[in-house]
Amino acid sequence: MNVVDSSGWLEFFSGTEIGKRFVPLIQKKEELIVPTVTIYEVFKKTAQVSEEDALKAVALMNTGTVVDLSQELAINAALLSHEHHLPMADAMILATAQAFDAVLWTLDEHFKGIEGVKWFEK
Repeated sequence: MNVVDSSGWLEFFSGTEIGKRFVPLIQKKEELIVPTVTIYEVFKKTAQVSEEDALKAVALMNTGTVVDLSQELAINAALLSHEHHLPMADAMILATAQAFDAVLWTLDEHFKGIEGVKWFEK
């Protein structure tokens, strides 16, 4: 199972060279876990340019397994935030990945060195 961090989705939707690294992960829809907070972050950023493109991005993200933030995930995210000094959204994404025993793929340096995270350098 795989979770693509918001940074990866944004690069993917921008069509950048680094975004192309995420294509194989996104194409394996049966293995793709999508935390709702990534939908929030991607929609927010993409809608600044085009709400239509933001809706298309969300539609593609919904082809994976979308996971809502439950009470259990929220508590685990709070613990991870404290342990790893992560911002709230990053902790929620990590907690979701861990709940599904998924690899978290990211460009975000906040995650560097955390077990279960694969970090792509920009």
